[in-house]
Amino acid sequence: MALAVMSKREFESLEDERLGRACMEPTFSQIRAKDMAVKARVISGLSEGQRALCMFRVFYDHAKNSEMEYYGWISQLLQNPDMWFGVTNGLSFFGDMEMSRLLEETKEVLETRNRRLGLEWKDAVITDLDHDKELNAEVERLYRRFQLVSKESLKTIAAHIRANADEFVRFEE
Repeated sequence: MALAVMSKREFESLEDERLGRACMEPTFSQIRAKDMAVKARVISGLSEGQRALCMFRVFYDHAKNSEMEYYGWISQLLQNPDMWFGVTNGLSFFGDMEMSRLLEETKEVLETRNRRLGLEWKDAVITDLDHDKELNAEVERLYRRFQLVSKESLKTIAAHIRANADEFVRFEE
């Protein structure tokens, strides 16, 4: 179980988004640019709360910058059911029903499109948004909601981290 190391003062001063990222940095440094076997081994060694935070951050950090990245990462997660389950299970751990509903709605929209066009998750590419106006409009709408909902997600998760600091952080003297 990799704990972030920081001073109590730094911990208390971090904004919600930065707190979650700082708590996951020791784990991310172990899995960044590694194969799936290494990632799975490291993640399986985390506590339940760390695993929930890790999976949320993997999704959030990759999806937050644009509609294309949101679409691409949702499709990537759905292509790998273990990762999708990890993210949705993590949201459930934190009691984040609003983000869970948004991800399920996004999944339904994308599944409907895939069925209509005879596509699989592996067929998704971010340039789909350039060529499919209907998809672009839907993803744009869902991404705008994601931007709003994620602010509450970050607050909820940060509150959990602050209430359970010993699960995420070792304080320096």
